[in-house]
Amino acid sequence: MTGSGEDWLSDGLDVTGADSCLWVSGVDYIAGWREAREAADRFNRALLGSGFELSAVRAVASTNEDGRGVVRLTGWPDDVDRLSQLLETLADGNGGAR
Repeated sequence: MTGSGEDWLSDGLDVTGADSCLWVSGVDYIAGWREAREAADRFNRALLGSGFELSAVRAVASTNEDGRGVVRLTGWPDDVDRLSQLLETLADGNGGAR
């Protein structure tokens, strides 16, 4: 997945959390991260296709303490608000159902 620059995962946004360095011996974090990475890549392609810049809003793959994949949305408040409005419009257009 590529973004607006070589280092699109850190284009001015802090994607680390307080628990980002906690690892438990024997937990397979890689499998969970791979699953989360695939989902984050799909979401990021959808964002790019919708006119968003990944330097402003993006999905980031991670894992929880049990090694389960987690996808976090990170972005500037204005851009996340714009994404929220887009999703609300889509939900209203088909009764909120898929």
